[in-house]
Amino acid sequence: MPVKVNLPTVLRPHAGGERTVVMDGATVGEVLTALVAQYPGMAGQVIDDSGTLHKFVNVYINDDDVRYLSGIDTPVSSSDELSILPAVAGGAVDAGGLHPR
Repeated sequence: MPVKVNLPTVLRPHAGGERTVVMDGATVGEVLTALVAQYPGMAGQVIDDSGTLHKFVNVYINDDDVRYLSGIDTPVSSSDELSILPAVAGGAVDAGGLHPR
């Protein structure tokens, strides 16, 4: 079934600049597999070599993080919106350890 996928700015160049695309799939994994098949440049950025979500990417169905649902096996319906968000991390490291800025 078709699911709307919201793409972050960093992935849009791989999809011809599109903010959203529509992919078919019954689960998050199927939708992401379809996404990578259509836009191969996203492969290493969304799914890792083992076929699971890349650890630096967060995926939400509507407002729910799929990691707290059933991960890539989470079912989706045509009324759902899947959002891909790159993880954000930061801080400065010096000889004394982490220091927030």
